[in-house]
Amino acid sequence: MKTYKVVGIGNAIVDVLTQSDDQFLAHMGIEKGIMQLVERERAETLYGAMDNRVQAPGGSVANTLAGLGNLGLKTGFVGRVADDALGTFYADAMEQGGTDFVNAPVAGAEAPTSRSMIFVSPDGERSMNTYLGVSAELGPDDLADGVADQAEIVFLEGYLFDKDKGKEAFLKTARACRAAGGKAGIAISDPFCVERHRDDFLALIKDELDYFIGNRAELLSLFQADDLDAALGKAAEICPLVVCTQSGDGVTIVQGETRVHVGVQEVVPVDATGAGDLFAAGFLYGLATGADLETCGKMGNVCAAEIISHMGARPEADLQALFKQNGLI
Repeated sequence: MKTYKVVGIGNAIVDVLTQSDDQFLAHMGIEKGIMQLVERERAETLYGAMDNRVQAPGGSVANTLAGLGNLGLKTGFVGRVADDALGTFYADAMEQGGTDFVNAPVAGAEAPTSRSMIFVSPDGERSMNTYLGVSAELGPDDLADGVADQAEIVFLEGYLFDKDKGKEAFLKTARACRAAGGKAGIAISDPFCVERHRDDFLALIKDELDYFIGNRAELLSLFQADDLDAALGKAAEICPLVVCTQSGDGVTIVQGETRVHVGVQEVVPVDATGAGDLFAAGFLYGLATGADLETCGKMGNVCAAEIISHMGARPEADLQALFKQNGLI
């Protein structure tokens, strides 16, 4: 019996959310609907401009683990925070949510704990302005013994590909998990991230991973294709399990010669923050518990629908109860 069902490795970021309109975004020079990296001074300016802030532990893979914890699975998170107020808040919040935060906050860290200022528009679109801080310094030395090899599944966050030490951490994590009989996979994270690291992503997926999850834009960018079917075909040639989310058009899952499409019920979003992260939580729950591909996709969609129904990227409802209501368990 392994210690963890799922171990994630990713950015440990405190999310700071507020609601704003398009006029405010334009006034502040914020590009709507994407994630932008900002420097410390810009981060402080944006933080000061936020009214009615809501603070929560975030980071893409960390959000996924929160969903899995809500679903009752034992999880661990490999991330890097400073020994400051936000870092302590983050580590404590992860533990309280049922996920082992396996790295102690770094005393005398080279930068503060990471934070993302998220401006949520009336249409649910989120505009993220992220100061990576100490999180971006995560490397292979942050992976303690007895973590990845004690995971049935590991889940990697594509955003960490921006530094070589992050790539090294991914390789160490994936290899340790797979050598011990587990499965390793990645969330592609962002089409701009793909543009920066296409060749490395493709090599990692082909040589080191068992599955990957991305949205339509990310797959088209990764395989430099204009047609999604063509991109999915290329993806299936290099990876045993491919998951492509398509927002309101559902999700397509490809495993070898098998292709499954799962539709979604239309939901008016309150806040789209974390939709992909919680889809991953539902999907990985299904994968970890032996569900078929269609059920995995449906579980992902149920979790995504829950998260976009309220502010914030962590679930508020009992996800297992929602699965029961939808006849999934």
